[in-house]
Formats: sequence, C-alpha cells, structure tokens
Amino acid sequence: MLDATREALAELGWGGLTMGHVASRAGVAKTTLYRRWPSKNELVVDAVASLFDELVMPDLGSLRADIEAVVGQFAGLLARPETQTALLALFAEGTRDPQLRRRIREAIVDPQKHLVRQGRAAAQARGELEADTDAGSACEEVDIIFDTIAGTVEHRVLVSGEPITPEWTRRFTDLLLGPLTTC
Repeated sequence: MLDATREALAELGWGGLTMGHVASRAGVAKTTLYRRWPSKNELVVDAVASLFDELVMPDLGSLRADIEAVVGQFAGLLARPETQTALLALFAEGTRDPQLRRRIREAIVDPQKHLVRQGRAAAQARGELEADTDAGSACEEVDIIFDTIAGTVEHRVLVSGEPITPEWTRRFTDLLLGPLTTC
C-alpha cells in the first residue's frame, strides 16, 4: 500500500492523489486504507517515512567515514525519482498545512535524528568528540547537525539538481567536521 501510494503520488501529484487511486493500485478496498490511515496526509507521510527506514548509521571506525557513508546513503535515496516526487509534494503541501508539517516532523524528521545521535555516540566513544556535559546543549547540537546535513543534501539534490559526488562529500565533511572535532 505504501509503494502504491508513492507510485500514485509520482504519477498524479498531490492534488490528483486520492485514497481511491491508492486502493485501486494496491488491490485493496478503500476501507482497508481508511482503517489504517484516516486521511491522505497520514497515508502519504507514512509512505514517505518508510523510505527513510533504509538509512543506517554505520560504524566504520571514524566520524569522517561514518558521515561520508550516511551522506552517500541519503543522497542515493534522494536521487530516486519516487523519493524526489514524494518529498517535494509532501514538503510543498506541508507549507500550507501546519498539522501536516507537524506530522512530517514527528514521522520523518525526528526519527531520523537517531542517526546523528548514534554517530555522535560512536565518535565520543572513540575520543573524536568530547563527551556531552549538558543534555540540553547536546539535543540542540543534534538538531543543528541533522539540519545541516539533511538541509544541505536535500538542497543540493532536490533544489539545485546537482549530484553528490565523493569529492563533494569529502569537502562537505571537511566543512562539517572543522568546528566539531577536538583532534
């Protein structure tokens, strides 16, 4: 059903997408969809959120390698046409609907911050980053790091239409790590 939602969204756009289209494409009754998702907004958010389940924070032995790997994963995900169409449609609609924006944050953005927390914890354990001394500051740093990585990669791929190359990833990582690392 989630695959059918993304396919229908890519084909029909936000305005053309209906629960009926998704049900037909998925081979289920509309009532089946409505039992799980009370609205198109909820269905599309879950369909997009499921794409991000593929992302994992590797532990490759260095913060640099970990960041480069996750940026590569994220860029690969964003390069897929279904991801591009779904995200752009969802973000555009979210600008007009505060509840949808909140739902995007809860279902997509906030869960993905675990990647930053995992990466930071591994880097702290390796001595690459200082240990957190204040929980509030650590949460703010996680937010800033996530926003920096996600925003930069999304802008480059979705807005500028530029590729994420290994060289670009290395340069981006240099800029990101400069103020973060203690070594």
